[in-house]
Amino acid sequence: MQTLPLFRRTWAEVPGILRLALPIVMGLAASTLIGVTDTLMLAPLGPVPLAAVGLTGAVAVPFYAVIYGLLSALSVRIGAAHGAGAARDIPAILRNGLALGAVVGIAAAGLMAALLPLLPLLNQPAEVLAALPGYWLLISAFLIPYSILTAFKSAFEAVDRPWLGTAFAFLAVAINVPLNYELIWGIGPLPELGLTGAGVATVMAEGLALLAAFLWWGYAPSMRRLRLRRALSRQDIGATFREGAPLGAMYVVESASVGVATLMIGTFGAVALAGNQVAQSVGSVLYMVPLGMAGAVAIRVAQERGAGNLAALRPIALASVGAALVWLTVAALVLALRGETIARLVTDEPEVAALAALIFLAFAPMQISDALQSAMLGALRGLSDTVWPAAVSAIAYWLVALPLGWLLAQWIGPAGVWAGFIPALAGAGAALTWRFWRATA
Repeated sequence: MQTLPLFRRTWAEVPGILRLALPIVMGLAASTLIGVTDTLMLAPLGPVPLAAVGLTGAVAVPFYAVIYGLLSALSVRIGAAHGAGAARDIPAILRNGLALGAVVGIAAAGLMAALLPLLPLLNQPAEVLAALPGYWLLISAFLIPYSILTAFKSAFEAVDRPWLGTAFAFLAVAINVPLNYELIWGIGPLPELGLTGAGVATVMAEGLALLAAFLWWGYAPSMRRLRLRRALSRQDIGATFREGAPLGAMYVVESASVGVATLMIGTFGAVALAGNQVAQSVGSVLYMVPLGMAGAVAIRVAQERGAGNLAALRPIALASVGAALVWLTVAALVLALRGETIARLVTDEPEVAALAALIFLAFAPMQISDALQSAMLGALRGLSDTVWPAAVSAIAYWLVALPLGWLLAQWIGPAGVWAGFIPALAGAGAALTWRFWRATA
């Protein structure tokens, strides 16, 4: 295998990457679909609830990111143990990871709730701020079951059972849809809760999915080896936290910049914020492709590193980049050519749909830049190289994307905010590729 040309070794890795990436992408997309269903089912109530969902999501996304980043260290640690044949170490890593997930989720929920009184300082539309407190606090509570379920998913993915985590994520979506319908509009004896009802449904759906995951882990015969009793270890929890902290910081840097971009768009008014939410509801699902590909390549690199097969690392990374580029180039063309048609599937408001279509034009080239950046980020994550990529992300998003986006917005309107991200992502991708190539020389 080592004597084959790089292209042939890369091509040989594509099926394995796709088999792992597909369920990870679908699981991540399912998590995002909870917010998308809120958007779709609240759209008939007008732009204010849509804007409230968008503003809440913009601030919640950094919390999702820090949780995902911190706990993704579990998949790398478990993947390395799995690749090295150290299966008896995995139950301890999982139990300590679940404990870490609970602590991180509770801390994130408390911090997000504490930010609510600060919203009036951000120059957002008054009618939106008046509508969102209940929904905001419920989404804060959602972070607790989300965090623990993320720990479960990371473990299942790293031991080559990725469809299991995906199933629990889709279970939450399946529960959320009917609950949303009943609690938003009020069915039978249930009150009509509108935006707040969507928040109640979201928390209940994620909580029930987490309960199902615990029951499966506790009783399914296939989980016997993963539930071997191991004592909790502060040292092991601390080691996972330290390894995941740069990843969490990196994803916070990235997602917080998206939140700031949304706040920038909010200064253009409620219609602009609603249009951005429509575009984001679609763009966030597409983003799951590079994010899931990053997770897949991180696990594969960690597994082969644990097995001592260093010659496979570059082919794995290149296979991930190629697969992501193919898919996201197709997505970019669809967004560019059919953006307004897609937006009208979400909202009947002409102004909102037209603005969302303009934002899609900026999203289209972002997809291609993000394919390279995310795949190489995952490859470095599999090497446990996280501090340097975090610095690259901070520079790309905060020193390039946001200032450039604000300048462009003064010229071409709200879509200009996102246009600033295009060169930032391309530059980050190039820097991460150089780092990985040097590390695997």
